[in-house]
Amino acid sequence: MSDDPSTQYWYNMKTGQVEKGYESSVVDRVGPFETHEEAEHALETLRANSAKWAEDDANENR
Repeated sequence: MSDDPSTQYWYNMKTGQVEKGYESSVVDRVGPFETHEEAEHALETLRANSAKWAEDDANENR
């Protein structure tokens, strides 16, 4: 992965579009992602991560 986030891909939550670099406001974008394709699947990745973290939290509280 590039160390410079300004050259990586981001998913714009407001528009649903993939952007390269800092095209939009930080409050509207998630990432960075190494490839355009990874950024296209940002919502799926976020959902999967959220489910995993919730499961991990539930297991810690048992």
